Amino acid sequence: MKPVIWLIGGTSEGRALIKALADFDIKLFVSVATGYGAELIEKQDNLTVMAERMNLEKMREFIREHRPVCVIDATHPYAAIVTATVQEACALENTKYLRLLRPVGEAGDAIIVHDFSEAVELLNHVEGNIFLTTGSKNLKDFTAVENYQERIALRVLPMESSLQSAIELGYKPSNIVCMQGPFSKEMNVATLKKFGSKFMVTKDSGEAGGFSEKIVAAQEAGAKIIVVGRTKEEQGASYQEILKYLQANFAD
Repeated sequence: MKPVIWLIGGTSEGRALIKALADFDIKLFVSVATGYGAELIEKQDNLTVMAERMNLEKMREFIREHRPVCVIDATHPYAAIVTATVQEACALENTKYLRLLRPVGEAGDAIIVHDFSEAVELLNHVEGNIFLTTGSKNLKDFTAVENYQERIALRVLPMESSLQSAIELGYKPSNIVCMQGPFSKEMNVATLKKFGSKFMVTKDSGEAGGFSEKIVAAQEAGAKIIVVGRTKEEQGASYQEILKYLQANFAD
């Protein structure tokens, strides 16, 4: 029987690892949260993609059924709940767990805050328009920003659910950009200038997530960047380290 590898998550590093495994004599299962995430993954012969959010019991059931030789957690650094659930499932089922880490970006002279509530508190003590690039999950937090309908423009993935969520929360349609990143410095500069943004709020998405392009763009556009820091330093391995491990153990 071919060895089974299960990769969870839809980061760009995860997609690169999937492609790197295309010629391996394995069965590769990939789990992503949405159909949109599944569409970003190129087809290959040894690959099965599943668009489904799994709780702990579903993860354990999958491991018991398919018996993967290892589970690779390639979720976003901010998907802490998913990571904790994957870790628990692997521990309970005695399955090897590998965490694919995204390197921390260089924030320069950015304002670092610890969480979204701290970002909101800061924005309520300054004046000027805001460009929000933290995704759709935390849009509700920023409705606590004074006059948010007028002050905040935002960028989310081009998914109907993301757009609908933003509109239902009261954000102006004319202030919503639906695009797939990562984005160039020039694109970020143009967007900041379009909305007259004095502040850009982002997460530390690392180099693969276009973090440095945001930093440089904010400086060029005369905007101050506010970075919501990661909750804790994670333990794990780099893309190259995990690829080297897989090549040593599962390549032909």
